[in-house]
Amino acid sequence: MQDEFYMNLALQKAWKNQLLTYPNPAVGAVVLDNAGKILSIEAHEKAGFAHAEVLAVFRALENSDRNFTLKFLNSYNKNFNSNFKDTKNLATEFNANFIYDFIIKNHADKLKGGKIFVTLEPCSHLGKTPPCANLISALKFKDCVIGAKDENKIASGGAYILNKNGVNVKLGVCKNEAEILISPFKKWQKNGKFVFFKLALSANGVACGGIISNEKSRIFSHKLRAISDLLIIGGNTVRTDRPKLDTRLISSTKNPNIFIFSHLQNFDKTIPLFSVPNRNVEIGENIYEKLKNGLIMIEGGENFLREIKQNGKICRQIDYFLFFHSNKFKNAQNLKIDMKFNQIFSSQNNDENYGWYEISKF
Repeated sequence: MQDEFYMNLALQKAWKNQLLTYPNPAVGAVVLDNAGKILSIEAHEKAGFAHAEVLAVFRALENSDRNFTLKFLNSYNKNFNSNFKDTKNLATEFNANFIYDFIIKNHADKLKGGKIFVTLEPCSHLGKTPPCANLISALKFKDCVIGAKDENKIASGGAYILNKNGVNVKLGVCKNEAEILISPFKKWQKNGKFVFFKLALSANGVACGGIISNEKSRIFSHKLRAISDLLIIGGNTVRTDRPKLDTRLISSTKNPNIFIFSHLQNFDKTIPLFSVPNRNVEIGENIYEKLKNGLIMIEGGENFLREIKQNGKICRQIDYFLFFHSNKFKNAQNLKIDMKFNQIFSSQNNDENYGWYEISKF
C-alpha cells in the first residue's frame, strides 16, 4: 500500500472529531507493525487528554499483547482508586500522563521496527501531556510519516527529535488534506475565534419543526455545544421550537451561553433554554459583535440562514457550515435559498449523512 492510503485513514478518523478537540487541533494516527499490518487507527478526541499518537500506540499494544489491557487496568485503578472495567473511554476519561508513562514502561519493544502515520508533526514539548515525538522514539519505530508540519513554535520540532533518535521521517504526505484538517486550529490561533453554522435537513429539505437529526447526530451536536464559548440562535427558532439547547445527551455540566438574534426583545421565559443553570442568555440584534472571540456555534433554520445571506459582513465571518442530512421526510415546506457550498468532509452517523462545508457563493 502507498503511504497516502494509510494517511487518509488517519485523516478520516481525525475529521470525525473536528472541533471537539478545541483548543487543540484535530489529529489522527495509524500504527503498522514491522510486517505492515494495521494495528490501530486513532484520533485525538479531547483537549487535556491523550493525543492521537498515544492512543494509537496504546491500541496497537493492546492488539499485540492480550495481557496488556488487564495489566494497565489493574495498575490504573490501583493508582487512581478507580474501578474501570475496560479502556473504552481511554481517549476522554483516563489520565494522559499515566497512559504515556505506562506505555514507556511496558511496551516491551512490541512495536519495534513498526511504522506510524500522523496527520500533524508529533509535538516536542511538555504541556498538559508529554511529548509524542519522545514516545515514538522510545518505542523504536522505524518510520514516522507526517502529513502537515507543525508551525506552532512551542510544539514544533518533533521531526528533528525523531531523526535525532534514528526514526526515518517522511514529511508532507497528503499535505494539502492535512493542512485543511488543521485549518480551524490555525484560524483560532491567528484570530482568536472560529465560527461555524449548524443546520439539520430532512430528506426533502425541511429545516424546521423540531427534531430532524438522529440520536447520534444530536449527540455530536451536544458535544459541540459543550466545547463552544457561545451558542447563537435565531429568535424565530426559539419561539417556534421552544428548545432547551443544553448538553443533556452527553451528561455534561457545561452548557453554552446563549445569544438570541432577534429584532424583538420579548420572549416567553418559560421556554426551556431560559431555565438552564449557570448560563447567560442575551437577546439582541448586533450579531456581528458576538462573532469576535472564541469558538462560536450558530444553530439555525432557513430564516436565520437567509438573514445571514443578506448580510455579507456577517456571512464572511462564518468559517464552516455543518449540515446534517436526515433520511426521513417531513411534512413541511422545504428550504428555498440560493447559496452554494464546497464540501470539505462527509461521513455518516448511522443512517444519516453529515458534512463540513465552506461557503462559495452567497
